[in-house]
Amino acid sequence: MGSSTRRFLVLGLDGGTFDLLDPLMEAGELPFLRSLVRGGLRAPLTSVYPAKTIPAWYSFATGQDPGELGIFGFTEPDGGPGRSKFVQTFRPAEAIWDRLSRRGVKVGVLNLPLRTGYPLHGFVVPGFFAEESETFPREVRREVEAALGCPYPGELPVYRAADRAEWIAAATRSLVQRAQAATVLTGSHRPDFLFVLFRETDRIEHQFWNELARPVSEIPTDLLGFWRAVDTACRDVDAAFRAAGGPSITLVLSDHGHGAARSDFLTNRWLAQEKFLVFRHGDALGGRNLVARTILASQRYAVFRKLAPPIAAFLGGRRQQRVARLVGGATSFEQMASRIDWQRTLAYSYPVPEGIYLNTQNPELAHDPARREAVLADLKRRLEAYPDARIEVFDPRTIYRGNHLERAPSLLFRVDGMTTEPYMDFRYPRPLIRERPDFFFGSGTHRMNGILIAAGEGVRPGQVHQALSLLDVAPTILEGMGIPAGPELGGRSFAGPLGFAT
Repeated sequence: MGSSTRRFLVLGLDGGTFDLLDPLMEAGELPFLRSLVRGGLRAPLTSVYPAKTIPAWYSFATGQDPGELGIFGFTEPDGGPGRSKFVQTFRPAEAIWDRLSRRGVKVGVLNLPLRTGYPLHGFVVPGFFAEESETFPREVRREVEAALGCPYPGELPVYRAADRAEWIAAATRSLVQRAQAATVLTGSHRPDFLFVLFRETDRIEHQFWNELARPVSEIPTDLLGFWRAVDTACRDVDAAFRAAGGPSITLVLSDHGHGAARSDFLTNRWLAQEKFLVFRHGDALGGRNLVARTILASQRYAVFRKLAPPIAAFLGGRRQQRVARLVGGATSFEQMASRIDWQRTLAYSYPVPEGIYLNTQNPELAHDPARREAVLADLKRRLEAYPDARIEVFDPRTIYRGNHLERAPSLLFRVDGMTTEPYMDFRYPRPLIRERPDFFFGSGTHRMNGILIAAGEGVRPGQVHQALSLLDVAPTILEGMGIPAGPELGGRSFAGPLGFAT
């Protein structure tokens, strides 16, 4: 290893929140995580904004914020309004494991969202795109799948209410297999730094938050079984990692928190209403209003609320999209982009739903910085004055350290403390939808408050009494392993308060 003999295991629970874990731990449903909390320490961990899986985990990995990475969501612009592509990678920024690898520390990375593995001193098993991604080394996939007796699990499919039992079983099976893969690779490769991400936790919370928010005694048994499997998975990976010997630290953390999704805010609807977004032929949205109003009205009557989920399940995926488009017309931003008057439109929201972009195809804005600033000021003023919701507006230049702000939305915003989700499409007749039809979506959405649990040799039990950020984790691990963090990392180490500063 490098200059330190301390080893680090990082277990990522995507979307993990103490709002859910605390009641489960108190009820005895998560004995391993409870033992870590009792023998170590816990603290809330503030996410980056937008608090989304890819920018958040990439910020954790590199210690750099979304503005430094130029990554603000799952997708990024690709050649103009209405066109986007999946974010490719956090590189050329260096992750924690890249820095450790260069120092001769053996590392392992399992299930981070990546297109492909890449050379380092250890192994990488990509996640999110796992079915089509190469591991590094290539033979690692064969090793894992031989041990599992089946392909390494990819991302869960889209949820359908009719498939609830099988979908939850698949989520449980997937995280169990991920833990098995981690234990196998830990035993054969013996990394001194290991990161394992369980994405299934976020998917379960998105879909079933209303059920998970009940008293523990009222949570359905299939969901309790899933969380017991999460606890067992963490226990098994921890045991395999510690079996290699030597002082070790286990960190359990999340990229963001989770909570109830109560409303929807359709940003492009609002921009069209306020005349920032203009269609070429007047009101291009009128034909959708009848269908949208019918869906929303159905939420007021119990019989329709009961009928809606099986109808939505029957329609499913592409069939649902075809029927919806036939009856109500196109609704997505991509479908509507060709109908927008790009010479007159000032602003739009795409492809980051928490962001608004100025339209540089508009001659007014293309070469007039003063006009651009005036439009931004007007947008901010109107959003913050919106009468029916609490909207916070952020200038990317003030919340990020920078480097790649040219890729950022012109403004970022947050609605009702993130209890209201922003969307980019035109599916409903007004911008703010309080009677959210959750049969098409889940009942949960992201929050800023993630989790940190730390336990192991040298960790002082108790609470951390300072505000901690997701960006602080990378310099903390590097310091804990005896490696300078460097000024390019945006966070600050909290190794001292944890009790294991070098």
